[in-house]
Amino acid sequence: MKEYLHKTIPNLKPFDYARHHDDLFINQQWVLVNGISKKKSIYTFRKDNILEISRKRSVIETSWTIDIQNVFSIETEDGLITVKAYFKDDDILVLNHQNKKEFALFINTTNYDENLNSIEDVQAFLKEKYRQKVANLIYGHEFYYIEKSEEFGPFTVEELEEKAKKEEISMYCFVRDINENDYSKRLRIYDLIKEL
Repeated sequence: MKEYLHKTIPNLKPFDYARHHDDLFINQQWVLVNGISKKKSIYTFRKDNILEISRKRSVIETSWTIDIQNVFSIETEDGLITVKAYFKDDDILVLNHQNKKEFALFINTTNYDENLNSIEDVQAFLKEKYRQKVANLIYGHEFYYIEKSEEFGPFTVEELEEKAKKEEISMYCFVRDINENDYSKRLRIYDLIKEL
């Protein structure tokens, strides 16, 4: 069952109590993506093992526990379930059912201003989140570029953009991150600029 989850959602990191519990898990508003179009549910894991499940006009209070192997037991309307928790990143939580080939996907909306009420809202959230992530990664980062078989750099994206605007270099020159050895990713200056 674990293999099924990791094929469906790659690059998951197992729940790490020291890293995740206080800062990323407790008192956060986790919107359940599964079935969001039919019934929106917000899960808030509180201290003292209280779980609040908020729906349109009601709040259900139930319980949760975690054992030494980071396996969660959660009391739901359907009874007690056991799940293993994983983070895709700080805002995406996956609870993998231990007895079935099922998982629940949650998005942390605690610091997000817009409401998530549909799959389209989720897609917009993820698109914006990863656009910002890419922009943050490349902002101030340095790249080499290659033109006419000669390598130049390193330059920041801002410097490359300025050179391209002045037509000193082509926007379609290949670039490589300073930590990479070659241009196999086929990334161009144009690709970097459009992410700023």
